[in-house]
Amino acid sequence: MLIASYLRGADGMADDTHDHQVCVENALEQAEAVCRDRGLRLTPLRRVVLELVWQGHEPVGAYDLLDALTKQGHSPSPPTVYRALDFLIQAGLVHRLDSLNAYVGCNAPAHKHESAFLICRSCRNVHELGVDKIRGQIESLADEVGFAAEEHVLEVQGVCAKCQQGNLQPAASN
Repeated sequence: MLIASYLRGADGMADDTHDHQVCVENALEQAEAVCRDRGLRLTPLRRVVLELVWQGHEPVGAYDLLDALTKQGHSPSPPTVYRALDFLIQAGLVHRLDSLNAYVGCNAPAHKHESAFLICRSCRNVHELGVDKIRGQIESLADEVGFAAEEHVLEVQGVCAKCQQGNLQPAASN
């Protein structure tokens, strides 16, 4: 099941007419609803961090968030940013991409789910996929070796269709 296909139209092709501000507004509205429904507190700083995560469909690092907050006139310390990110992850509003040590917004925060991420090495866009179809396979393989799988996060790195067509230059190495 496709949960989010950032920057893609209904046909699966890259969408150059994408209005990203709608994504940001929807993410903030969903976050407010999720927090209200679950009795969580979306503080002003947490809201700003979430908005910064959603500023692009590329993964963003904690120190990039810290820099952006500082440019906006905030003066948070790194632990403050990490606490905000931890809250957003626990609330299901943000996903952490371990392989990149970075964060992306969750397009479906209203329900708990596990995801697979397709990460373009060239443009760094991320596509979130549901893992419903492979969850059983993962759990079966884990059972075979006596492992109790508790959480499934799959990160697949490659090159998106747009970059394969040569429309974008490779992203700078970190």
